[in-house]
Amino acid sequence: MSTVEAFEILIVEDNPLDVEMTLRGLRKANIVNRIHVVRDGAEALEFIFCEGAYAARRMEDAPRFVLLDLKLPKVDGLEVLARMKADERTRSIPVVMLTSSKEQRDLIESYQLGINSYIVKPVDFDNFIQAAREIGTYWLMLNETPSS
Repeated sequence: MSTVEAFEILIVEDNPLDVEMTLRGLRKANIVNRIHVVRDGAEALEFIFCEGAYAARRMEDAPRFVLLDLKLPKVDGLEVLARMKADERTRSIPVVMLTSSKEQRDLIESYQLGINSYIVKPVDFDNFIQAAREIGTYWLMLNETPSS
């Protein structure tokens, strides 16, 4: 499998082990894009909307997709999702909820807010890495997006 064109990916995850496993999975799929990791929902919103520490970013340089955890410090994943999908500038950015929550209410609310995919994190290390690999492959290589 060849390396895909360079796009930015945003990972919003507060668990360092989950970040590392996600990065390993993406690397195994030869996805070595610009990957930016933020550790809480407030920082994710600043990054996405080019505010605060990320004010120098341009909205035109939006991530190709966002891997979003549900349970985050400061601002939870559902609020990040709601803000993204409510704003015309970020509404079309695919968001994949990658979470440990199997709660039906979390799943339903995520889809009601416009999530593109909801994936429960595998507990097994190898399965987690494989899931991250498949997520990256799908959203960067298989999924078609409109031209900018």
